Amino acid sequence: MEYHNPVLLKETVDGLNIVEDGIYVDVTFGGGGHSREILKRLGANGRLYAFDQDPDALENAIDDERFTLIHENFRYIKRFLRFYGVKQVDGILADFGVSSHQFDVAERGFSTRFEADLDMRMNQQSEISAYHVVNEYDEEQIKQVLLQYGELRQAPAMAREIVEQRKDEPIKTSDQLKKVLKRFLQHKKENKVLAQIYQAIRIEVNQEIEALKEFLLQTPEVLKPDGRLSFISYHSLEDRLVKRFIRNGLFEGEPERDMFGNFEVPLKKVGGLIVPTREEIKLNNRARSAKLRIAKKI
Repeated sequence: MEYHNPVLLKETVDGLNIVEDGIYVDVTFGGGGHSREILKRLGANGRLYAFDQDPDALENAIDDERFTLIHENFRYIKRFLRFYGVKQVDGILADFGVSSHQFDVAERGFSTRFEADLDMRMNQQSEISAYHVVNEYDEEQIKQVLLQYGELRQAPAMAREIVEQRKDEPIKTSDQLKKVLKRFLQHKKENKVLAQIYQAIRIEVNQEIEALKEFLLQTPEVLKPDGRLSFISYHSLEDRLVKRFIRNGLFEGEPERDMFGNFEVPLKKVGGLIVPTREEIKLNNRARSAKLRIAKKI
């Protein structure tokens, strides 16, 4: 299965500060690039667990007795680590967003470049697809999806247009959806707006924000003291959640203070924000929006 080189490979794995006999988790296995780099740095007694809900990723499983691939969404990290007898780990790596492979397989419907059925499911067993969102959500629901997850100012008018047009016949393909929303796709901004529309529908289909929140809330419990998190985000919604959680241990509001007036937070950021070099972006255009944040458990 063809996958592209992982973004910020060295920096992300460096961020884990790997100890040879440690236990690590790669919650976004994909093509296995990050996992292979972790395994290179682990000793004979080290362990690596990886998560991926996409059946295509299973074909990349690594033949190594130190490695276990768990075919599940990372929102269930604590439950499945417990299943394998693991309560706490030394580090967790995540490369959020859609893998290059998923973008490049036309029939998965993730990319604006291809004519495809409206799908966008990372887990092919999921009942909700892009078709379901576009054709069965009511106008208010569609508006909220486009507004919250695509940050599209024209979301109310777009939702109205979708609901009006689907009265005649269902909107089944990406090409049909483009035609329905054609008046919102200005010539110079067409690709950007389309990407925002696709992002919004994809996030809704895969419950990406809910899954990310559930996952983040479990990480302090799963990490050992001084254990590391090394997370790459690709859009502002994800990055904002990661940044706030590292800073406050919450997604909104301020954390509680202890008796001395100090904030009680489970994590501490390590270093500053890391972004790809110009050279890396030249080699892999999809790296351009990547943001890496590293933290450790206090």
